[in-house]
Amino acid sequence: MPLIPLDEIEQTVRMALSAHGADAFAAAEVARAVRKAESVGNKICGLYYVESYCQQLKSGRVSGAVTPQISTPRDAAITVDAGFGFAQPAFSHGLPVALDAARRAGVASLSVAHAHTCTSLGYFTEQIAQAGMIGIGFTNASPIVAPPGGKTRAIGTNPIAFSVPDGQGGITMQFDQSTTTVALGKITMAKAAGERIPEGWALDANGNPTTDPEEAIKGSLVSMGGYKGWGFGLMAEILAAALTGSVLSRDVKPLKAPEGAPHDLGQYYLIIDPAVSSDFGEKVQALAEHIAQDEGARMPGQNKTAMDPVDVGEDTWALITGLAQA
Repeated sequence: MPLIPLDEIEQTVRMALSAHGADAFAAAEVARAVRKAESVGNKICGLYYVESYCQQLKSGRVSGAVTPQISTPRDAAITVDAGFGFAQPAFSHGLPVALDAARRAGVASLSVAHAHTCTSLGYFTEQIAQAGMIGIGFTNASPIVAPPGGKTRAIGTNPIAFSVPDGQGGITMQFDQSTTTVALGKITMAKAAGERIPEGWALDANGNPTTDPEEAIKGSLVSMGGYKGWGFGLMAEILAAALTGSVLSRDVKPLKAPEGAPHDLGQYYLIIDPAVSSDFGEKVQALAEHIAQDEGARMPGQNKTAMDPVDVGEDTWALITGLAQA
């Protein structure tokens, strides 16, 4: 596999998006998110999505030239209408306003409505923590999860992410995961590779456990922890769709389909100013040290080193560079 520097990845992705209709700001924001995903080995949220971004820009499923619109229905409730464009530029428009609101009120919410998939939710909550705030995020996706005991798809993988500052300018906790046992991308990647999947990941269309990724895609994914994960997924659905005025998972077409209606997804973020507690940093540090006393134990997200350059498959890189030259 070729080793590609992150700067080159970011630049090439930006060029590819621009060549297919994204304006400079949108292309730069999405390319920055792809770079981050690749740097931490999150292949599903990195270059894996770029071809579909370009296809959907061409078909109009995502708008690459919309200007996100900010409103404040309440003093500490910030809403950004993404206008069926990418989530990344919409979030960037709203974040400074939401951070100011959180500093004034102690807690604020940031709703991103009518957006394309945000891909890696933790990418956004991490930015909140880098600004010194606690960030909690929720989003929804195309339907792939049936309720426990059922077989009709009702919600998406519906990730939840948490990012916590350490009170000293860094991040002490970075947590980002789907509310299913695995993300859908792992199923589709297994199918593409001709591999089986472990039992417990998915059910077939009749509601029976399956290790065949193709049958899993026709069926549904399993919520992590059964009813417990199902409950988290439902709450993410309520916040991301109902509270932002975006679409329910049941009405979203497959995220990578080249054509069709816009994703119209929502993201909902809670932003909490830890300055409301005088000893926040001390308590978080004590917790992290207590957990780390056992060899191999750590707070989520700790001890990760960004890779640069990164391994990229030859076929994948040829595809991305070809898109950039279109």
